[in-house]
Amino acid sequence: MEFWFSEFHTPDVQHSVRVNRHLYTAESEYQRIDIFETPEFGKMLVLNGNVMLTERDEFIYDEMITHVPMAVHPNPRNILVIGAGDGGVVKELTRYNGIETIELVELDPMVVDACRTYLPENACRLDDPRVSISYGNALKYVRRFQNKYDIIIVDSNDPFGPSEGLFTKEFYGNCYNALKEDGILVNQQGSPFFSEDAEAMRRSHKRIAETFPISRVYQAHIPTYAAGYWLFGFASKKYHPVDDADFARWTERGLKTKYYTTRLHTGAFCLPAFLEEMLKSVEGNTDADAKH
Repeated sequence: MEFWFSEFHTPDVQHSVRVNRHLYTAESEYQRIDIFETPEFGKMLVLNGNVMLTERDEFIYDEMITHVPMAVHPNPRNILVIGAGDGGVVKELTRYNGIETIELVELDPMVVDACRTYLPENACRLDDPRVSISYGNALKYVRRFQNKYDIIIVDSNDPFGPSEGLFTKEFYGNCYNALKEDGILVNQQGSPFFSEDAEAMRRSHKRIAETFPISRVYQAHIPTYAAGYWLFGFASKKYHPVDDADFARWTERGLKTKYYTTRLHTGAFCLPAFLEEMLKSVEGNTDADAKH
């Protein structure tokens, strides 16, 4: 008997993956956690029926949400990571010798425990001495700090359920305050293709654009996410994500990547026409050409 996992991207669209084994399932205080072993994508982490990552394509997401801000900020020392309990973003960050502290704030300790056991390739750097892990509500956590972080990376679930508070104007304002005067915020913005996802993306972008003087959107192609097309938000108090990127400095670090390149960094901010129109529609009287 064949076993397939299916995720509904809309009521009329589902993405199905053949499963070899159901390795883990648990119900935490916040969500259902499943880990499947699949022939095509390797191990797959699923939260509340939604694919969070697979071994096959996680490198795309983790590299793009991490190396883009790291190529722009001239001297990132203190980093806050929100979500990302699987450890993939932390793993990428620990490759940078100049980083002094990485604070990881994850809502659900059971996600971290499950990933340590079943996805050790992702979680392998959670015990790096520069890494500290806190469990709880990130909205409450970040509002405690002023002028502390060089970069904040928000690797949250989609803006529904427990993660909804991480897409509010209050949260973005708290992140603005917690960043240093040249700080950068990067977050996942979802997919712009299906209507419900596109509306959530527009709301998030509008709130960020109203909070930060520089706000851009960039893209990546991730096969297991909705429509295979994913967006990230780049917001900064000072730095433009392309004009202020120091690609020579980033290249000198000698980091080997599977997806990110400095040429791709520039190209990721060149958006298709339909997406440009979506962003313009929520940017109001701002300079649309300078906002994406």
